[in-house]
Amino acid sequence: MKIYLDYASTSPVDQKVFFAMKPYLNGQFFGNPSSFHLFGQEAKKAIDDSREKIADFFGCVPEEITFTGSATEANNTVIFGSVKPFTHLSLKPHLITTAFEHKSVFMPYKELESIGAEVTYLPTTKEGFVKVLDVKKALKKNTVLVSIMYANNEIGAIQPIAEIGKIIKSASQKQKSKIYFHTDAVQAVQYLDCNVKGLGVDFLTFSGHKIYGPKGIGGFYKRKGVPLFPLIYGGGQERNLRAGTENVSFIAGLGEAISQVAQNKQKIVQIRSLKQRLISGIIKVVPESKLNGVIKNYLPNIINFSFKGVEGEAIGLALSQQGIAVSTGSACEAQDLKPSRSLVALGLGPEDTHGSIRISIGKFTTEKEVDKFLKVFPIVIARLRKISGHKATKNRKLITYN
Repeated sequence: MKIYLDYASTSPVDQKVFFAMKPYLNGQFFGNPSSFHLFGQEAKKAIDDSREKIADFFGCVPEEITFTGSATEANNTVIFGSVKPFTHLSLKPHLITTAFEHKSVFMPYKELESIGAEVTYLPTTKEGFVKVLDVKKALKKNTVLVSIMYANNEIGAIQPIAEIGKIIKSASQKQKSKIYFHTDAVQAVQYLDCNVKGLGVDFLTFSGHKIYGPKGIGGFYKRKGVPLFPLIYGGGQERNLRAGTENVSFIAGLGEAISQVAQNKQKIVQIRSLKQRLISGIIKVVPESKLNGVIKNYLPNIINFSFKGVEGEAIGLALSQQGIAVSTGSACEAQDLKPSRSLVALGLGPEDTHGSIRISIGKFTTEKEVDKFLKVFPIVIARLRKISGHKATKNRKLITYN
């Protein structure tokens, strides 16, 4: 019995999504959407339909949605493309982000910093939240971009994006120069309200494979009228924001995946219940287990634990041998042996960061799978602790998920 508990890394393609993609993969509709003839216009219609579905979900107009090859590309396009107009000014641009952003945001910020931009990396509380007041204090006259992820991909902490959006809007009005606000909503789309007007963002990025769509497709919302330079130049597709012949089948799949999000809402209750079962179960059966973060204002599907006397990588490998998939954090950083930036931002020490794993569940997770995991997991931890020579004491209390 294989058990997949790594939905924050990627999700299986939903059957309805697969069927939406199929006509554009099997040769039925294979035209180039940039071609004016019938074949091309059939493909273009699929893109237009998908764009309308996605725009409806985010509460914007279709022209404000741009497709990319991934959320990484979308984040890079938004960050580099929005800052580029300010790089020629004598007053260097000031940028704000957090210490626990995904690498596809964090690394572009580091690159811009290396070529002269001023960057403020906001701290988080020990629970993983950015303080709205810290954002307000960090804003300067030369601030041009703020990037704060909607929900953290390693611990699931949900950030007060709407409140931050109001602060940024007010600051822009006072200084009479626009401060652009971007949120990486990759983990949030499946579970949170992503209406862009309510959030007050100028840019929002999203991905297909986190919401039961295909890998290799993502996109971004760009508020109408906001200037943006493209990252990729060429044939002028996507209103000159992303050149290259569109991946029609994957775009069709992404549109269907977004449409399915609303229909999956009833699954959230089940996912919350399974998360509680996992948290309480782990604390009960595994001595010296520590939940990283808190419960309130967290995504219903992500859990991060640290275990004394064991390495996260060893736990992941041992579970994989038992047919169970978890991760030590972001899949994009799986080959990096440095401690998780998200956990370091919480103030965790080396032992807790290196002894951590992320468990993430989804709409296909079952009680049977959770119970099987809870049966195997304590045996794995006990064996690894025996190897390391660590003798654990019992946990003192359980945590209830509200």
